[in-house]
Amino acid sequence: MKDNHNHSVRFVRFGQSSAHIHGYDTPTTVNQGHRHRVRGRTSTQQGAESQHVHYYEGATTFADGHVHHFSGWTGPPILLPNGSHYHEFSGQTSFDDGHIHSYSGITTEAYR
Repeated sequence: MKDNHNHSVRFVRFGQSSAHIHGYDTPTTVNQGHRHRVRGRTSTQQGAESQHVHYYEGATTFADGHVHHFSGWTGPPILLPNGSHYHEFSGQTSFDDGHIHSYSGITTEAYR
């Protein structure tokens, strides 16, 4: 009997010495009298070092009896004088409980 199984791989990086991620934590807009927070950690970088981006996804904090889901890609790196960098990101949450929320923010500096 054959075993049938599948694997799903979202990101693959080979021989990368500068792999890093970023944290993020920003509030959503206030809609229907409440707001949530969008927080988490990004994937490792995708693309050329000077113009790379990061994927992020998750669920908002719980507020007013529900959560929303979110996902997206950061913008390219914004260099800092110390040689590190951060990214800007923005988007809209999923439609839940009759509404959405918008969000925008910046990531933390890169860490490995």
